[in-house]
Amino acid sequence: MKIFAIADTHLSFSRPVNPLHWCDVETYKPMDMFGEEWHGHYRKIYDRWVNKVNHGDLVLLPGDISWAMRLGEARHDLDFLGLLPGTIAAVAGNHDYWWQSLAKVRAALPPNMRVIQNDHLVFGNIAVCGSRGWVCPGVDNFSEADLKIYRRELIRMENSLQSAGSGVAEIIVMTHFMPVNDRHEKNELVELFQRYGVGTVVYGHLHGAAAGISLTGRRWGIDFHLVSADVINFTPKLIRKT
Repeated sequence: MKIFAIADTHLSFSRPVNPLHWCDVETYKPMDMFGEEWHGHYRKIYDRWVNKVNHGDLVLLPGDISWAMRLGEARHDLDFLGLLPGTIAAVAGNHDYWWQSLAKVRAALPPNMRVIQNDHLVFGNIAVCGSRGWVCPGVDNFSEADLKIYRRELIRMENSLQSAGSGVAEIIVMTHFMPVNDRHEKNELVELFQRYGVGTVVYGHLHGAAAGISLTGRRWGIDFHLVSADVINFTPKLIRKT
């Protein structure tokens, strides 16, 4: 099994997608408003995904999956992901407003997709944990409201890590936000990762010039990967072979 990761797919299909007829695709929020590299990004994701990922592989999707505001509006986006090879494991991003009732979300998922919220998934001897996360203390203009959300996400992350127990060889974490501030200062999230023996963290959210502040590589005994779709050229990034 190979483990890949890609975040920020930002899908917004208005009708079912047929990969044999890309000219018929309709979206309600074309992403090229954010840069020419986003033009037809969904086709880039599809083509590069099917060329790299096999059916026995795992693809981590740490948030900002769909622009939909309600679950029903996300159905064509989820169906599109259902066309792709591999098992998809996801956490929510800050734009995933459609992700509200967990039971309803899970009922709407395509057969190849699973999600994490206060729990974990196991693939072989690897546990995948995670939560959405939030901006971390120490960023500019960090507010009391931010602190409240950050604390809540700490609890959700620990719930996920605790649920994995000790019967796995490795823990990989997905979180939508970079789990440190832009000075890469150690914080309570990193301490959680160390306490539970997390070996790898994948995250998204950062785009364009903002990706320049990203934490990547090995730090505190943990491998960090920024996998925002535009940063990795809309190609799932290979994280691990097992």
